[in-house]
Amino acid sequence: MQSNTSLRIGLIGLGLMGHGIGRNLLKNGFALTVMGNVNRAPVDSLVSLGANESKSVAELVDASDVVMLCVTGSPQVESLMNRDQGILQSIRPGQIVIDCSTSQPSSSAIINAALLEAGALFVDAPLGRTPAEAEAGKLNVMVGATPQLLEHIRPVLQAFCENIIHVGEVISAQKLKLINNFAVVGTAALLTEALRACDQVGVSRQAMYDLMSKGPLQGGLLQATVAEILRENYAGMKFSINNAYKDIGYFNNMLGATEAKNSLSSSLLDVLVNAVDQDLGDSYLPNLVKAV
Repeated sequence: MQSNTSLRIGLIGLGLMGHGIGRNLLKNGFALTVMGNVNRAPVDSLVSLGANESKSVAELVDASDVVMLCVTGSPQVESLMNRDQGILQSIRPGQIVIDCSTSQPSSSAIINAALLEAGALFVDAPLGRTPAEAEAGKLNVMVGATPQLLEHIRPVLQAFCENIIHVGEVISAQKLKLINNFAVVGTAALLTEALRACDQVGVSRQAMYDLMSKGPLQGGLLQATVAEILRENYAGMKFSINNAYKDIGYFNNMLGATEAKNSLSSSLLDVLVNAVDQDLGDSYLPNLVKAV
């Protein structure tokens, strides 16, 4: 394998997380190639900091040793992999693909097999925390890879992550990310429903927060949801209802492939579907409090 200090990085996906990832890769001395998209602002920003811009997936793969994906989910990853002149057609033996998206494990397993057949390597590395931590270089990342491969790419991940959690073999990180998101989204939904229950029975929302903030529920999620909603700020938790719906759907599909049962996740999906049906999907998760 090539020395990790000279790895050339190709980054596809310059959304809420991708710009911060790219900026910190450049800050830490990595040669970076990005692919342009409809939103020019993050592309132009990274190019101004020293990144190269490719015009196609094939061009980006050709210029890279490590191809990083930070897109919405499995449909977008599969498109990048399988399109004409996409990653699978362009990949070279020895190259590494790191998927930082929150993807469906069954889809990632198929992609892993296809890359192995081409002589390339796949790492699932979904992210935790928010765009603010992406810009600060303090994301959490869960990694599914062999210990040797993780050590090879560790400097890449350290450029934009504060905590690197090695979950186990490839695909295991995607599974843990979905479990984590089930707990996070479920807690946020529970807190917003508790606020609505206050309204329904005539209890002060502020009193609910005053109690919860002095007990075991005190923490980041309480602050990002209840505390910010009380300030009429519904963007304290920058994670869209559409993305939550996607991830809980993936979580249910993952469990559906086993004999495991989780009635809470089915109910949570119903809550999210109800919000999406009320045109709240593009808004952030605290807006669940507005669903009726």
